[in-house]
Amino acid sequence: MNLTGRAKKLVIIIGEHERVYSRPLYEAIVFAAKKYRLSGATVTRGMLSFGNDSLNSSAKVFELAGDFPMMITLVDVAERIEDFSGIMSKLLDKANSGGIIYHEEVNVVRYGKQ
Repeated sequence: MNLTGRAKKLVIIIGEHERVYSRPLYEAIVFAAKKYRLSGATVTRGMLSFGNDSLNSSAKVFELAGDFPMMITLVDVAERIEDFSGIMSKLLDKANSGGIIYHEEVNVVRYGKQ
């Protein structure tokens, strides 16, 4: 796929311990993106957060278990991102998960090996 120029970035932020179909929700999202043939996905684990439920998460040196934020970032053409964001909203409903889903326009300078 040649992905350059105008595109959209989809960002989904959920809790690390959210689960659906007996697997981590962030993992299910990445596998769904691969099955949907999106250009790519990256999962980033956050260190500190707060959200709608006003709970704080922090990565302290001696903290063994926490529900850290997981940010899944996906980039593709606008139509595919908009369709996939609707699918993801339903998946978060299925998982009874909170979180946020948003997308924004981006300019892809380079994708893959040139």
